[in-house]
Amino acid sequence: MPRVLRVLPPTPVGRVALGAVLVLLVVALLPVDAVTNDLANRLAPPSPAHPLGTDHLGRDLLARIAAGTRLSVGFTLLAVTVCALVGTIAGMLAGYLGGPGATLLLRIVDVLVAVPAVILGLVLAAVLQPGLRTLLLAVVVTGWTPFARLAYQLTLREAGSGHVESAIALGAGPGRVVFGHILRAVVRPLLAHGCLRFANTLLAIAGLSFLGLGAQPPTPEWGAMLAEGRQYLFSAPGLVLAPAVAVLAVALLVTLLGRALERRWTG
Repeated sequence: MPRVLRVLPPTPVGRVALGAVLVLLVVALLPVDAVTNDLANRLAPPSPAHPLGTDHLGRDLLARIAAGTRLSVGFTLLAVTVCALVGTIAGMLAGYLGGPGATLLLRIVDVLVAVPAVILGLVLAAVLQPGLRTLLLAVVVTGWTPFARLAYQLTLREAGSGHVESAIALGAGPGRVVFGHILRAVVRPLLAHGCLRFANTLLAIAGLSFLGLGAQPPTPEWGAMLAEGRQYLFSAPGLVLAPAVAVLAVALLVTLLGRALERRWTG
């Protein structure tokens, strides 16, 4: 079987999820006007010109959902990537080197796991200005810990394998062993875990943005759009339903993709 096909999800559901994720990436790149106000058409119902209607400022709701894909999905991908890099490096080094450093890392992980990202975001917002940098900091500080714990466990398992012991016997240093041998064995489980963590991170970012700690108006972001539309819940429910469905649909799709990859790579 070609190498490209071997990395595809093995189930039809997984492949559908992968296709839908690729479509989302294309949608995120579409050039749309999501910020121009048209007060004459505010809160307009769905029509051929505006398939999902317009918001309280007359902006096309479908265009704002599409533009929000770029920020919500792209920013979540950035946050998960940073969390994965920090957690993987810390967990692998602790798992391979051991000693007091590994014990300290595990204690830090235990403490941070108990701190919700929302609480940390509120604290950071009181110290810093609300915005994407504050949001990223709040998510990363709490989000790297699952990757660190998984990388630590995988490294402990791989450290006693034959190919690692052979590399050490041939004189390979810790850096080469960790990043040249162990990393190749643990990268797939970590990638699958990253897909599973994507949904949690997306929901956390949407929740923090809903509280006003993330993107600021008029930037289209799904959590911020939920906050803007809640006062029109009964007069124009689409302002809440559209971004809510977008968040839940993307979280579900990426989770299904992660489950499929996990079964293929770790099952």
